[in-house]
Formats: sequence, structure tokens, C-alpha cells
Amino acid sequence: MLKLLSMIKPIKNKKDCEIALVRVYHLMQKDIIPNSKESDELEILSILIKEFESKAYQLSKPNPIDAIKFRLEQNNMSEKDLAEVLGYRSRKSEILSGKRKLSLSMIRKLNQELNIPASSLIQAY
Repeated sequence: MLKLLSMIKPIKNKKDCEIALVRVYHLMQKDIIPNSKESDELEILSILIKEFESKAYQLSKPNPIDAIKFRLEQNNMSEKDLAEVLGYRSRKSEILSGKRKLSLSMIRKLNQELNIPASSLIQAY
């Protein structure tokens, strides 16, 4: 096991990640026995790759308006449905056009009824 661990190293850049991905691909082509050295290697490499990619390729959160429009599209809802969620027909168009900011009560309703993360709704836009 010490030999296996001595071959694995931290992934610090894209080249290291590509090398690890090639190794993972080769391991996945095999019929690996659970709890074997190869299965341990595959698991460790997967963790290292995931950690590197989560730091190297961070996605920014969408602005609140984009998050709302995306959720409406996902749920096959119209802007009229949004007006019903918010309780204000005129506010719906002001919000979607960016003329009015979301209030705390609107953020709560959107979070609860459309399941939009509050962290996406409270961002500046």
C-alpha cells in the first residue's frame, strides 16, 4: 500500500489533472475488485480530481433575475405564475426588467415556493 500512495500526488495544475484523468480512465476500463489496491487508487484519484476541479473551475452564481427566469423555465411556468407567487402583478415586470430590487418577503417567497436558493437571490445585480 505504501508503494501505491507514493505514486499518487496532489493535483496542482491542469496538466496534473489530465494525467490523473487518464489514469482514472484506464482504471475504469478494468474489472476492478472492490477493496483492492486499484479500487483504492481510483477512489483517491477521484477525490483529488474533484477537489482540484471544484477550486479551478468555480462557477459564479447567477444574478437573481437570471435565477428566477431559469427556475420559471425549468418549472414550465409563465411570468403570470411568477406574479401569483410574488402577489404583485405590477412588481413582476419591474423585477424582471431590473427596475425594482427584490424585497426580503419576495426572496422568502421565491425561496419557499420556487425553491430558488436564497444565496442566489440576495446577490447584487
